[in-house]
Amino acid sequence: MIEETSVTGPRRRADAERNIAAILTAAADMFGRGQSPAMAEVAAAAGVRRATLYAHFPSREELLDAVVAHAMNHTDEVLTTLALDDDSAGVAVERLVRRSWSILDRYRRLRTAALAELGPERLRRHHDRTLHHVERLIRRGQDDGLFRTDLPLDWLVTTFYAVVHAAADEADAGHLAQDEAPDLLVTTVLSLLAGEGR
Repeated sequence: MIEETSVTGPRRRADAERNIAAILTAAADMFGRGQSPAMAEVAAAAGVRRATLYAHFPSREELLDAVVAHAMNHTDEVLTTLALDDDSAGVAVERLVRRSWSILDRYRRLRTAALAELGPERLRRHHDRTLHHVERLIRRGQDDGLFRTDLPLDWLVTTFYAVVHAAADEADAGHLAQDEAPDLLVTTVLSLLAGEGR
């Protein structure tokens, strides 16, 4: 069982960090499988005492919020490795859409739980840390004359977010095959960004 010791200083901080990592990993795995775990179940899966879990995450809502934040940090890291500036804006958008879908597909059940328990506004705020990739890319496409400028940049970013998540909702409802979603999303997003006549 991973537990904090009575040792103070760096050792205790390291133990606490290991406990937090174990808790977040266990909770993410359980939510990712579509489960709705009780705090005691998360503690058992993480190998910590319930008191330790509650010391770091006093409520289920705070735990779920931390799991979503952890997933968004991972998403930001993955999107950063895409090196989108290496390609033209059009090619980079296609790569971004396809990679975003694969990440969303991985976290789809976690997203469902977060929507139900945290609400759409709070979930949207978590995405702000990753949407800067979209904003920067669309702005570059506008500067290069590839993407429309007749609509506000913020609105194009919001629409990108909405379209990708609408595809996830359709896939969850069984109205869209998962393997069809990437191609549909690429076509939809590029037509949205290019606008009429491009």
